[in-house]
Amino acid sequence: MLPVWHCAGSRQALVFLRGESTPGANPQKYINGDHMKRRHFIETGLALGASIALPAFAQSKSAYPTQTIKMIVAFGPGGSTDVTARVITAKMYDLLGQRVVIENKPGGGSNIGSELAARGAPDGYTLFLGTVANAINMSLYKNPGYDIIRDFEPISILTSAPAVLVVTPKLPVNTVQELIALARAKPDSLNFATSGVGTTPHLAGEILLQRFNIKMTHVAYKGAAPALTDTIAGVTQLGFKTALSAIPSIQAGQLKALAVCSAKRLSLLPNVPTMAEAGVSDFEITSWNGLFAPKGTPAEIVEKLNQVCANISRMKDVQDTFAAQAADSLTSTPAQFKAFIQAEITKWGAVVKSTGAQI
Repeated sequence: MLPVWHCAGSRQALVFLRGESTPGANPQKYINGDHMKRRHFIETGLALGASIALPAFAQSKSAYPTQTIKMIVAFGPGGSTDVTARVITAKMYDLLGQRVVIENKPGGGSNIGSELAARGAPDGYTLFLGTVANAINMSLYKNPGYDIIRDFEPISILTSAPAVLVVTPKLPVNTVQELIALARAKPDSLNFATSGVGTTPHLAGEILLQRFNIKMTHVAYKGAAPALTDTIAGVTQLGFKTALSAIPSIQAGQLKALAVCSAKRLSLLPNVPTMAEAGVSDFEITSWNGLFAPKGTPAEIVEKLNQVCANISRMKDVQDTFAAQAADSLTSTPAQFKAFIQAEITKWGAVVKSTGAQI
């Protein structure tokens, strides 16, 4: 059985980015000893944006941006990362006055798009919407083609959302325990769909299989949208999906939710138990998105983009949009985001080692 922190270990790091207090945690490591509550953390300017008004951008020594900005997303259109990108880029246009064009580059467990972004010019006109997969891939792949710490400038965390264990309505199970019983009764008869090798849905599935000594076939797709579509259609039977992408389908009756991978039930799915309530302890799985720029991007540009992210995180319509899909709108300083990523690399590295999932 995996130790608690293997599945939920960086939850402490994440709550510091939210500005919450966690018993027994050490905020010094992530927020330089400033033990603030979430509202104070976000609203008083963790990322400088709360204390620096947008008109101050005009006083910057740099005229950035003067042209269209490209944001690379390492997953296909329609998935939770793509949805986040579209919300964020629309607001970036409003604040920066320049278009931010999304380029979806799926494949390779997000390594294709990530490596492409790492090779981008460090001039502020190539940005990257990174995810928890980038932290996972540092240990999952012997050579992912990039290093999320060495090759990028972290700008700010943007969102986080728990995973939800769902099954196609065609599968005759209604609880996690019934799913486990079916998998034991019919080994290798079930398959689980994910948005790619090494993603949180993939590792969550591997953890479940290892925990209960059951066998299923992993079906990796190039993105969350096709994986979701095939589970709805019954081509695949189940999967761990981000709440951001799964809730609309659950509410429409296209998927059955067996459990949420969070510490408490989601307000949008009040009748769906947590994994702990379903009999699977220590199983908190969270996906996050954050903004990066290629290594060497000028500090002035990184700071300006960080201010933009901070302002976006405080917009009520943005908060409401993400909340409607069980995601939190977050912000951080670049240094805090870097510390969080390093904690994620350590946590998921232990999971990869324990499950033997290295590629």
